[in-house]
Amino acid sequence: MVVKRDGKRQPYNREKLEAGLQRAMEKRPISSMDIETILNEIEDKVIRRGRLSREIAASEIGEFALETLYKIDKVAYIRFASVYKHFESLEEFITEIKNAETKNCVE
Repeated sequence: MVVKRDGKRQPYNREKLEAGLQRAMEKRPISSMDIETILNEIEDKVIRRGRLSREIAASEIGEFALETLYKIDKVAYIRFASVYKHFESLEEFITEIKNAETKNCVE
């Protein structure tokens, strides 16, 4: 079960995660096979995490997606982050971009 921000619980839905990833990767040089691989990688993390508990926070799934997207495509990462993190101002968006750039320089 996935625990949403408001505390509601719902069954894990691969299609919902896939739709979010596809929106983030729209018009990016990422194949449908790459998207499938990304989904599988995220699901593997969810399954490993789920062995401790039958529930997982939606925020954890979002963080898994962000980690994976960061490695694959920075533009898709920013797109996904903008929806996932609910930016409320241009400053928050710019800060996230700067953080991604800084993180990239460190790695």
